[in-house]
Parts: sequence; C-alpha cells; structure tokens
Amino acid sequence: MPQDALLIENLGKTYRLGVRARQVHALLGLDLRVEEGAIYGFVGPNGAGKSTTIKILVGLVRPTTGTAHILGKPISHPAARKAVGYLPENPSFPDFLRPMEVMRFLGKLSGLSGADLDRQAAALLERVGLSHALDLTTRKFSKGMVQRLGLAQALLHDPPLLILDEPMSGLDPIGRKEVREVIVDLARQGKTIFFSTHILPDVESICDRVGMLLRGRLVREGALQALLDGTVRSVEIRCAELPAPVLEAVGKTALAVRRTPEGHSLVFPGTEQANAAATRLLSAGGRIFSMQPDRESLEETFVRLAAQIEGGPLREAAAG
Repeated sequence: MPQDALLIENLGKTYRLGVRARQVHALLGLDLRVEEGAIYGFVGPNGAGKSTTIKILVGLVRPTTGTAHILGKPISHPAARKAVGYLPENPSFPDFLRPMEVMRFLGKLSGLSGADLDRQAAALLERVGLSHALDLTTRKFSKGMVQRLGLAQALLHDPPLLILDEPMSGLDPIGRKEVREVIVDLARQGKTIFFSTHILPDVESICDRVGMLLRGRLVREGALQALLDGTVRSVEIRCAELPAPVLEAVGKTALAVRRTPEGHSLVFPGTEQANAAATRLLSAGGRIFSMQPDRESLEETFVRLAAQIEGGPLREAAAG
C-alpha cells in the first residue's frame, strides 16, 4: 500500500500587516494527503493561498498552526528537505551564467559533482527543451526558458517528491504540453508530483487527485472524476448519409442541427434522446462518426463553487 509522500494537518498561516498589525489569514486549517506516485493538482485563483502552502512545505515560511510531513519526516527534518525538488513560482538565476553553469552550481549545493553532475545536467536540459540555448546567458532567456531551467534544476538531485509552483507559467501551448509530458513520465518512474496552478485544463489532462483552494480554505478535494459533475448536459451526434426526411424528423427532437464538412451535427438534450435518434439514423442507413456527451469541466466546476462560496463570480479568472 502506498505511503503518504505528503501529509498536511491543520496547516494555517496568519500575517500581521501595517502599524495596527491587522491580521490577514492566508491559509486556514488545511488538511491534505498525497500518496506516493500521485500527480496532485493544487488549484485556485491568484491569492488563494497556494504559494503560501508551498513556501511552508519547503521551509521558506513558518506556519502559524498545524504540521506537515514529507515521506514521514517533519518538513524541518534534513531528510525531508533533501527529498524535495522545488520549482518556485518565479524562478530567478544569476543573469551572467549559462544553463550548464547554473546546473553545476546548484548541483554542487545538492552534493553532486564531476562527470556525473555534467551528464545529469546535460540530460535534463535536453529533456526540458534547452539544449539549443547552452551558449546563452540567462539574461537572454525568455520567461518560458527560465521556467524550463527552473524545472531542470528541481530534477537535478533526483528527488522522490517534486513541489512545483505554477510550473506551466509563461509557457506557450507547445511548452505546456512538453512540461505535462515530463510530469507524466516522472510519475511513471514512481515520483510524486504536487503542483499548484490556475490553468485548469492542465490539471484535467494529467492529475490523479485535485484540491481546490479558495481564500485560504480547501473547498473540495478528491479524485478528479469524483469532483466533476457527471450530469450530461447535452449529447452531440456527428453523422452523414442521412435521407432528408429522416434528418428532418430526427432534427425535431434536437436542440440544434448544423452542417459539417462530413455531414451533419445534431445536439440532443440528453442521452435518452440521443440514443433514440442514433437508432433511427442507423436503421435509415446513416453513418455515425461520433456521439459526444457534454459534461461540466473542472474549470466550470471551480467557477460554480467559487460563486456559491463567495456569493458571486470571482474577480480573477479561474483559468488562464
């Protein structure tokens, strides 16, 4: 049975701001478990408390309440710190160094050295798509390139747990796809990935479990499919070679009918109507290419929950 790679209990953080020491609750009573080998998406709008949680886990911020353990060790224990590869939200490197120089410097801080360090660094830079930029100093890097270098350095000492704060930030669609593939490949190797994001489609495509954070509170948590509303809102049938009378008759039960390059698209209000229409289409000699149900997405679930909890729409977009 997998053990907990990450265990968080009643974690809270309160800041005191201004001359009157006004209390700001960045995190409130967070309870969370992440099993070994999982890809866990920690989602929420900007300011929800995601980065505060991550900074506590990696020792950059002290919690006001609660505890956290990494692989059974308190987060302050040296073994827990060594087990983590960390990508901050806005990674930054000395702008006069080249990628291999950055990797060598950080590798030595992790106890690596010599030819093994160089081989590992070169392989990781290629893996994150920076092998073409080895002769550039980081001052010439785009934000996406800096993000890729940040991911490479997080992997350098081969940690069992990766804590990534907005790992897709600043990446174009191709870069996001490549980073998602790296994350999935790492999970196949047995590593645990805990990453925060406000880009919800990325979560839907790769995560095993999801935690939704709003105003410092965990509002939903669990397996991805369990969080989504399974209600079918409509079903689209794409088909062709329909006799005109059949198309007209079936279209009367559809919400919408439109032409497509291959034939027609018919949208029905539910599975029962769609199944009846499909049976009739096939019996009339029609060809069905696909039947696609429309269900609530993670982004829509998150926005709906936010509206319910906060009494209105989020001021900031829940997805990039």
